[in-house]
Amino acid sequence: MHPFKSRQFAFSNLRKPAYICLLVFFCCAAPVFAQRGGKAEPLKIEFKRGATSTTISGVVHGSEEAEYTLAARQGQRLIIKLTSTPVKSSVFQLLGPDNDTLGLEFDANFNYSGVLPKTGDYFISVKRPTEAKGTSRYKMTITVK
Repeated sequence: MHPFKSRQFAFSNLRKPAYICLLVFFCCAAPVFAQRGGKAEPLKIEFKRGATSTTISGVVHGSEEAEYTLAARQGQRLIIKLTSTPVKSSVFQLLGPDNDTLGLEFDANFNYSGVLPKTGDYFISVKRPTEAKGTSRYKMTITVK
């Protein structure tokens, strides 16, 4: 056998395990890479047994949004109170089951009290009123009666 061909054969046999290792690495790392730019699922708001109210604390930076879902029934009263540090550095938006705004926008929503028009999942997002650099720490109290 020609010496060049035997070296080529040996080299090609070494490449197979390297390709397999790279393939396994990228398959395992793909979910991690995908999470970097992807959007997280909204957090589900749940109440302790017998409770009608819960308080959520969080932080938003820059243009980030914190997203939540709340299952509620038609005719229930929903009360949302949002406080933040620095003062009024967070606002919220409330969307109904059909993505209807219920008359609210991001303009300056710090409080809401209303009777819910439909049964389903309501979507609440909290963000800073500006996309400039900065951080807002918030507490949001949700009450459903």
